[in-house]
Formats: sequence, structure tokens, C-alpha cells
Amino acid sequence: MPLHVPPAPAPALRSVLTALGSPTAVREARTPSLRAAQGPTTPELPLPVHVLDRITAQGLSSTRLAGWRFLIRCGDRAVAAAETMLTPDGWAFSHFFEGPYVASTERALQQAEALQQPYQARLLSVPGLYMLTLWLHGDCSGDGAEGHPAATDLLVPLAPAPPGISAHRPFRVAELLPVLTHRATPLPLLGSPVLGSPA
Repeated sequence: MPLHVPPAPAPALRSVLTALGSPTAVREARTPSLRAAQGPTTPELPLPVHVLDRITAQGLSSTRLAGWRFLIRCGDRAVAAAETMLTPDGWAFSHFFEGPYVASTERALQQAEALQQPYQARLLSVPGLYMLTLWLHGDCSGDGAEGHPAATDLLVPLAPAPPGISAHRPFRVAELLPVLTHRATPLPLLGSPVLGSPA
């Protein structure tokens, strides 16, 4: 099934294109793979980055849009990513970065393409657990900048995932949210099961 990638705000894309065209911005970025890229680099697959700030004992979550992330492709692979942020003057380029989440995002998107149901691709960050997931939202026509995780949406933890949570295994929100709730609760949990491991 085709994976739906929501359109990014035009100013966000323009800010990334301007940064890519700036030798200074590329040279100062801590991204050796971007600096060493041979050939043209293009921003692709814009994903809205939502942050899960609060998980309550009832499983209710509060999310907010933190930015848009673009994978920077050179040839047949993503070599880095570009982050944009909302400023008082609108969307602006924030920074380039590389590392395991770039390849992990690309892999998770390829996995999502193989699913039998269409989804809208987003990213969901859980700062309290140092966790990033590919959020597959069931409403493909919805505004990628809005909305909350539905119980039937899928979350695919990106690698490296927190201990005890399997990376690149799709979880329904209703399945993963209770685990995140326990993790976010500052109480010692003894003998908690490993999520996603074979029984």
C-alpha cells in the first residue's frame, strides 16, 4: 500500500534548500557524511515531528508539533537529515544531523510501504524515554501537523530503542502506550516483561 507523506510547509522546505545551497551551513554542520557527499543532495520525505510530552496513568497523551524533518538523499541513500523549527517569523532551518536514526527512519518507512493498509507517516518523539518512533496514522487525508495518536495507529520504535522495547516492530498505540506509561512513571518495576520479544 502506498505510504502517505504529508506535504511540508513551503517555508520549511525553502529553508532546508537554502541551507543545502550554503557551503557555510554544510561545512559547519557536524555531519561528515553530508560534507563528503558526492553529487547533488536533495531533501525528501518530509515528516512532521510530534512530541509526546505527557503520559498519564489513564493512558491519555498530549502531543505537540515540534518541527518538520527531511531526509537528505544523495544517490540511493539518505546521508543526513535536516530539522526545521517554528519561529515567531515562521518555519526556519534548525540544523543538519546524522546518526543511527537516519538509517533507521529510512528502514521503517520501507517497512511501512509493505503493510496492507495505507497510513500517513509521522514521527513521534518521547523525550522522557529517549525514544523516537515512526508514527503511522490511520487518517491519510488529515493534516500532518495536527491530531493525536489513535488507539489503532501503529508506532514503530526506531533503533536504538529503549531497553526492553523491540526496534522496527510495529505496535498498536493501544499496546505500546500502557508500557510507555509504566516507563514514564517514576516507580520501580520489578520483573517487567520485555515488549516484542518472542514468548
